[in-house]
Amino acid sequence: MASRLLHRLRHALTGDGPGEAAAGPEAEQFPESSELEDDDAEGLSSRLSGTLSFTSAEDDEDQDDEDDEEADHDPPPDGDRAAGEDAGPSCAHAERSPPPDGQRGSQLLTRQLQDFWKKSRNTLVPQRLLFEVTSANVVKDPPSKYVLYTLAVMGPGPPGRQPAQISRRYSDFERLHRNLQRQFRGPMAAISFPRKRLRRNFTAETIARRSRAFEQFLGHLQAVPELRQAPDLQDFFVLPELRRAQSLTCTGLYREALALWANAWQLQAQLGVPSGPDRPLLALAGLAVCHQELEDPGEARACCEKALQLLGDKSPHPFLAPFLEAHVRLSWHLGLDKHQSEARLQALQEAGLTPTPPPSLKELLIKEVLD
Repeated sequence: MASRLLHRLRHALTGDGPGEAAAGPEAEQFPESSELEDDDAEGLSSRLSGTLSFTSAEDDEDQDDEDDEEADHDPPPDGDRAAGEDAGPSCAHAERSPPPDGQRGSQLLTRQLQDFWKKSRNTLVPQRLLFEVTSANVVKDPPSKYVLYTLAVMGPGPPGRQPAQISRRYSDFERLHRNLQRQFRGPMAAISFPRKRLRRNFTAETIARRSRAFEQFLGHLQAVPELRQAPDLQDFFVLPELRRAQSLTCTGLYREALALWANAWQLQAQLGVPSGPDRPLLALAGLAVCHQELEDPGEARACCEKALQLLGDKSPHPFLAPFLEAHVRLSWHLGLDKHQSEARLQALQEAGLTPTPPPSLKELLIKEVLD
C-alpha cells in the first residue's frame, strides 16, 4: 500500500498523473470517472480503516434520507457549521474510531509525505501541493448526518514542517466545484467531481471512493494556474479556519484558538498565492493575541515582528499601528530594543494617521469582518 501511495505522489509531482489529462470527449466526467474502481476502493478502505468510522448496512439504509449534505446546497448557519466541522472532543454526536493502529497509520503517512518532499526538493520538477485524506468521520448532528473528511496539505518548505490540515464535508467540496464551474467553464471542463448519491452515502466503499476523488479534485485544481489563484479556492482552504479561530478568540478560548490560527497561517504559507497581506496579517494578529493571553510574550513579539516585515514601508495599513504598539509594549516587557517601532508609531500619530492610543490587536481582531 505504501508503494502504491508513493507511486501516486511521484506522478502528481512529475505531471504524469490524471491531472494533466487534456480536455476533450474522452476527458473524465464527474458521475463515476473520478471515483475509485472496486479494487482501488478496497485498498483505500484498508489504508483508512484505522480512522474511518462507518455505520452498519442497516443503519445506512435507515439514514439515507437524512443525508443533508446531498439534499441541501446552502451552507448551514455559522454556529451549526462550527459545531460540525470542528469535530473535536466536544462534538458529542461524532462517531469516531481512533485505535492505535489508525494513529500509527496516520503518522506513517505524514512521515512518507515529508520524506518524499525531502527527496524532491532539489529536483527540477515543479513542486505542487499534495493532498491526502487522513480520516473521514461520520458525524451525527440531529437532524443532520454527514461525513467530515480531514485532509493533510503538504507543500514545499522546511523538511521538518508538519502538514496543515483542513476538515470539510461533501457540501463544501460541491459548493467549491459549482462556484468554479460558473467562473471558469473552460479550465473546469476536464476536472471531474464525484457524483451525488441518493442512497448508501455512508458505506466504506462510498467514503473511500470520495476520499480518493477529493484528493484528485484538489490536486487538479492546484495544477491549473488560473484555478490555483481563484479567490473561491483560497476561501475554501483558509476562510473556515479563520472564522473558527476568530470565534474562539472572541469567547476567550485562547488555547483552542491558537491551534487554529497556527493552522491558518501554515495553510496560507503553503498555498503561496499572492492574495494580499490582509489574511496573513489577521492570522499573525490572532497568534500574537493568543500567545500574549497565554503569557508567552516572546512568541507574541515574534509574531509582531513577522507582521511588521510583511507590512514593510508601505502606506499605512489598519494593522500597522496596532502591531507597532504591541511590539513596543512586548519589547519593554522583555527588556528588548523598542526604539525603532516606537519612532514609527510616534510618526504615525504626529501625522494624524492613527489615534492616540491606537486600537489594540485584540480590538481589531474582534471587529474584523471575514467574508
